[in-house]
Amino acid sequence: MWFSRKQGPSGAAESGPTATTKQRGDAAEDAALEHLQRQGLRLVQRNFRTPGRGGGEVDLIMRDRDGTLVFVEVRQRASASRGGAGGSITALKQRRIVFAARHFLQRLGSEPPCRFDVVLIQGRTGAPEGDRGAPVHIEWLRAAFDATATF
Repeated sequence: MWFSRKQGPSGAAESGPTATTKQRGDAAEDAALEHLQRQGLRLVQRNFRTPGRGGGEVDLIMRDRDGTLVFVEVRQRASASRGGAGGSITALKQRRIVFAARHFLQRLGSEPPCRFDVVLIQGRTGAPEGDRGAPVHIEWLRAAFDATATF
């Protein structure tokens, strides 16, 4: 049985309490992208995935003003319980991001300076104002982890 989801003014499904995990993730990535662009970063690619099972994914690949290629992991949690958004970035997750970044870099002619950033989002992105009484808080961690530290 198919159910229709209420759509917002843009035609996209609203990201409220009934939003799917994918919709909440997309809304968090949208918020992170907007935040990073306001800081002067430029989008190179979104949701880069390596082929095959067990590979990795990079949520956002950005270019900083100085030319540095920035691989960004976006983590969103509704509350700070159980370590909040930052508590979900395990060593395994870091290895998968680095793995995907290496695949992306193989496609380039030369390897630019790189770093791995994390954008933590606390609260519900795209939710109706006042939902759960908590505003969305965005924290950008530059150089959050190192490629060599994960192996």
